[in-house]
Amino acid sequence: MFRLINGNEISSSIYEELKGRIASLRSKGITPGLAVVLVGEDPASQVYVRMKGKKCEELGMHSVTIVLPADTTESELLKKVDELNSDSKIHGFLVQLPLPKNIDEDKVINAIDPRKDVDGFHPSNVGSMLIGKPLFLPATPAGVQQMLIRSGVDISGKHVVVVGRSNIVGKPIAAMLVQKGAGADATVTVVHSRTKNLGELTKLADILIVAMGKARFITADMVKDGAVVIDVGTNRIDDPSSEKGSRLVGDVDFDNVKEKTAAITPVPGGVGPMTICMLMANTVMAAELSLL
Repeated sequence: MFRLINGNEISSSIYEELKGRIASLRSKGITPGLAVVLVGEDPASQVYVRMKGKKCEELGMHSVTIVLPADTTESELLKKVDELNSDSKIHGFLVQLPLPKNIDEDKVINAIDPRKDVDGFHPSNVGSMLIGKPLFLPATPAGVQQMLIRSGVDISGKHVVVVGRSNIVGKPIAAMLVQKGAGADATVTVVHSRTKNLGELTKLADILIVAMGKARFITADMVKDGAVVIDVGTNRIDDPSSEKGSRLVGDVDFDNVKEKTAAITPVPGGVGPMTICMLMANTVMAAELSLL
């Protein structure tokens, strides 16, 4: 019988821990501050930004949302980044991706002060993560690692197969789990769209982490009996029986895969809540670092 790894429950326990750290900071006159910059009106980004603001409010954190028009120039956005780098009330901030095509995402990420880069995307933070001395870990991979640790999954010595090689999920989670130390020490294989015999490799996984961006891509015949499956995917598919006419599914064919697993994450309610949770944790850490 499989076990469900519930992201809502795990994130709730982390939030309780964060509340104590936030109270300690506030007693020293510091309110952790998070700013989010949104360029344009991407609906998915708008929802995500609203959720971040709401969670800050619940935790007693300072939250700022800066919405810029879609025709904002690169220089205007870089000016805003510079202002946030200098704002003492903002301990961490991020520029919501994707950005309009006229703006170089790398240039914007590189302009963020690494000590305020709570998304963990700045090259210096990526480099620190790779050598096992991270400042901020990227939120989604950090959430995945915490889900494994806090649900009692032993990672050490296990074969982890990561499906997907994005800079946001696939590469960082592979780098994190291969490190020496608690919550890591895994043997990691990364497979992707150009991998031959991909299904044969996923079937070797003790822990399968899927971040491919294709609805129900992983089927039951691609999963080993007793594997732990973490589904990072979020895909909207048509569903006439749903009130909205559509619903969210992951990159894993959940209904058919679950019975083969020792543990599996649902979509929604799995990795999703952990991403915002880890962003909040990074912001609290940034506020703590500001005292040093």
